[in-house]
Amino acid sequence: MYPARFETLIRQLEKLPGVGAKSAQRYAFSMLNYPEEAIDEYIDALKGLKEIGKCKRCGFISDEEYCPLCKDKSRDDSIIMVVAYDQDVVAIEKTETYHGLYHVLGGVISSSKGIYPEDLNIEKLLLRIDESIKEVIIATSPTMDGEMTALYLDKILKEKQVLVTRLAHGLPMGASLDYADELTLIKAMNNRRKMED
Repeated sequence: MYPARFETLIRQLEKLPGVGAKSAQRYAFSMLNYPEEAIDEYIDALKGLKEIGKCKRCGFISDEEYCPLCKDKSRDDSIIMVVAYDQDVVAIEKTETYHGLYHVLGGVISSSKGIYPEDLNIEKLLLRIDESIKEVIIATSPTMDGEMTALYLDKILKEKQVLVTRLAHGLPMGASLDYADELTLIKAMNNRRKMED
């Protein structure tokens, strides 16, 4: 029904997470109305993705050898927060409460998906742990795969004789108990604390 190039654009847009056929068509039609300059900027931005790699130290996205976070001398380099994905770094940074370094695994252990420890960026993490590191914070999601990854990391990091902590998990603000899943309730119980006066 559409010209071949337009169909190709729609098919490519459908590959984006959360974009279905109707949204892809809407985006494609919207792009038809872009001025030529805006289309060129869009094309340049997409081509620029080829230049983005991974930080040599932490594995976060970077277009240089080291990412801006690893190069930032004001950060506390005695603490490393281990996250599964690049997006997790962004989420933590938005809180403006953490000022240490990061390590991005590039996923989580998932035997059902064929992802094992050797498939993740764990070897480089172990190389980073020396006497200057005081704490490693494991910040994987509280899913079955995230928990399995956290337990595995805890086990291998104990050999490094470093303090290993885990982000607390539990009930989100505004949640109702009857809607919470079993794992969330277990975590909320395990991470309970004394009421402040």
